[in-house]
Amino acid sequence: MQPAQPAQPVQPVRPEAPARPAPATPAAPAATPAVSGAPAVRKGAAPRKPAPGGEAPWDEPRRTPARGASRDEIGWVKAHGGAGASSLAETLGGVDVGARWPEPARGEPRRVMLVGRTSARGLRAVSRALGALQDGKAPQGIDLLGVVLIADAPGRLPLNLLRRIRVVRSVTHVHRVPWIPAWRTGGQPKYLPRQLGALADLVGTGTDGERTVS
Repeated sequence: MQPAQPAQPVQPVRPEAPARPAPATPAAPAATPAVSGAPAVRKGAAPRKPAPGGEAPWDEPRRTPARGASRDEIGWVKAHGGAGASSLAETLGGVDVGARWPEPARGEPRRVMLVGRTSARGLRAVSRALGALQDGKAPQGIDLLGVVLIADAPGRLPLNLLRRIRVVRSVTHVHRVPWIPAWRTGGQPKYLPRQLGALADLVGTGTDGERTVS
């Protein structure tokens, strides 16, 4: 009888390593819903910076026609917000064109008066608008009658502002209008100062100075 063979050692069974989960694929960003009426933005185009104080850039006049504008009327062009063009249009007649040069070829006023306040900001805006006009950055056919500077506060102007007005006067005619308290509250003055009467004669509205406003 043959001797029994020695038993073979049993190899331990190693547990299988759990399978690693596959990395999650990042979800695609949700598409931004289109806003009705929003202008399309070209890829790679830099956004245009707005003009300071909400003003329209004078080298790129807006294309919205002035409501009720007529080529034969006087157009009041405001150099900046709060210049007083609306008050002049309501008092003396004409059209408040807005912060841009009108386009006579489209039936808008060709005779215009540029309006600004006597503050430092107002005089800078007036100079900027006049510079754009001199550089040819305005529609053809515009007849600038002059600049109307409305007092931004009662009392005398500081010397540095008077110097700036002299610079503007060297470029075109300047018509100064004194401080009118009623315009500050959105009303109409009971009596028009003589400066407004002279301005009315210039623009052809026929208003007499120092008259009672009905």
